[in-house]
Amino acid sequence: MNSDLFQEQEWPYDTLGKFGLTQEMLEDLPMNVIKALNQGRRSPVLPLEYRMEDGTLLKLQSRFALVRDDNGEAKVMFYPKMEKTDLSLFNEAQQSQLTSGKPVFARFTDANGNPQASFFQIDLPTNQVLSVPTPVIGNNLQTVTDRFHLSTPELSCLRNGDLLTISVDDNPVTIGIDLNDECGVRIIAGDEDEWRQQSKREWDKYTFGINGCWISDDDGNMRYVLEDDYDEELWNEQKKAGARTIAQHQHKF
Repeated sequence: MNSDLFQEQEWPYDTLGKFGLTQEMLEDLPMNVIKALNQGRRSPVLPLEYRMEDGTLLKLQSRFALVRDDNGEAKVMFYPKMEKTDLSLFNEAQQSQLTSGKPVFARFTDANGNPQASFFQIDLPTNQVLSVPTPVIGNNLQTVTDRFHLSTPELSCLRNGDLLTISVDDNPVTIGIDLNDECGVRIIAGDEDEWRQQSKREWDKYTFGINGCWISDDDGNMRYVLEDDYDEELWNEQKKAGARTIAQHQHKF
């Protein structure tokens, strides 16, 4: 069953192009990123450029996601990197937990006066606060609990925003709430250090595509280089990437 909400041919390339993301650049995104965008999820943090009316070139970093307007047309929603996170709605204990990278459960009243309960978490690359309604995360946590036969204290550990490491077939498996994950709960084979490191590895250093290459620095900042502009280092890295692909293909057979 196809779970995609969008197709690449309907992406708003004109709008994205105004912000420096050309169709060639977008076509060279990793397949897992393209799939996530087609499912309505957010992109990794990408570099944007926008030419103001006075000619000034504005440069910033932002995630983006595809949404539909009232007419059903695909539009783009940007989530720019903020200078700092606004945590004024949270109490001191919640702020401390959020800034340490943990999710928190909180209740607020919406604009219509209705009580709302959600899990919140800081998206560290953009400093924006993410939120997912409690029933969604609660349902997924219960599914995880049933799958791994977790105890009530273990489930409480997850609900409190802590990581939980259990043994499955004598191997460590770590579970934790991660609102950047498509399910809001991320499970990996490994310990807590590996869980935390995996969340930082959105990209390889070099991601080669048809038209060029996305390059990620040590801080996760991205830049794109067209193939015509490759230097000797990039040509060498492309050869290495090609050799690894051939070796992996031969290994399968």
